[in-house]
Amino acid sequence: MTLTDRALTLVLLHYFGGSGQEWNGTVTALGDTYDCLALTLRGHGGTSDRDGYGGGIETLADDVAVAITDAAPRQYVLVGHSMGGKVALVVAARQPVGLRGLFLLAPSPPTPEPITDADRANALASWGDRAASEDSLRKITRRPLPSQSVARFVEDNLRTTEAVWRWWYESGSRENISEQMDRVAAPVRVLVGAEDPVIPPKVQRREVISRLADARLEVVPDAGHLLPDEVPSIVAAAIRQFGESLTPQD
Repeated sequence: MTLTDRALTLVLLHYFGGSGQEWNGTVTALGDTYDCLALTLRGHGGTSDRDGYGGGIETLADDVAVAITDAAPRQYVLVGHSMGGKVALVVAARQPVGLRGLFLLAPSPPTPEPITDADRANALASWGDRAASEDSLRKITRRPLPSQSVARFVEDNLRTTEAVWRWWYESGSRENISEQMDRVAAPVRVLVGAEDPVIPPKVQRREVISRLADARLEVVPDAGHLLPDEVPSIVAAAIRQFGESLTPQD
């Protein structure tokens, strides 16, 4: 992607089982102000698994770092949703040049994600199952979604490779990267749905906010886990406000 000369770029990282298309509405809403680089992580959205996931979350963070280097934004904000939030935290802990802040939506925490053994087993068995994907969407959301968002969620889910599916539920979601959090120097804003059944606000406060030097939490009433689709205008406005709060740097 060729970026313009805008002062700030949004680097957008999607949830597990999603793709860069998750951010289509966000890009439309904010593309007049920011360059937007919506990445699709390996194994998602029809992409290959390449060399696998031997490095865990660090592997995805490496991919993001390469994509940022290739795009060469002047300054950027990492925007990460769910799994993408955990990846963003690893990238930020490396203190890369040009990173101005992190905006995280319902991020997977730096500690192991709170998934019961039964739910983990059910999730592992559901790979490639359309009905299971549709059922998952109903369980994690609290607001009605446009039909195109429903279709995209299901199709992205079905395009996720079995390798990344197994890696996330068996290993990636269990990773503990909390020892890296004291190296996250950029300001962090976290947006979470008040009724998020996956990673509720109390978990975000305990496992994310408390571990970061400059982090603030905003809770969206009557919303679940899929914030960019459930409350797109709130997400766009909050990202814009965060971007405007960052003092320009030469």
